[in-house]
Amino acid sequence: AQLVESCVGLVHPGGSLRLSCLASGFTFSIYHMTWSRQGPGKERELVAGIAKGSGTTYYSDSVKGRFTISRDDAKNTVYLQMYNLEPDDTAVYSCNAVTYTLGYPWYQSPATYRGQGTQVTVSS
Repeated sequence: AQLVESCVGLVHPGGSLRLSCLASGFTFSIYHMTWSRQGPGKERELVAGIAKGSGTTYYSDSVKGRFTISRDDAKNTVYLQMYNLEPDDTAVYSCNAVTYTLGYPWYQSPATYRGQGTQVTVSS
């Protein structure tokens, strides 16, 4: 099983970027998918999630209104469209395939698979 993120990016504040994550080796459509990030010297932060089937979405307060998560099950791909980027968005972004675990909200369930991450740098 593999998740591969694409679109390493350096953007100016206020810019936009779209990340893609291609899944292989497992049945993509039966997993909830999330994006998390880890900035320099920071703990990993969940930023967005999209549920299997219903497509229900979740966003952290730090990105709500600026980021949009989507998925295309026919292409085994999850996307993260990022608008109005800020320097604090600088991080390594990873996609995750999660399986609902009792006791956790679906978007906070532990990752079953995680990609290697892609660097996003927001700087003037």
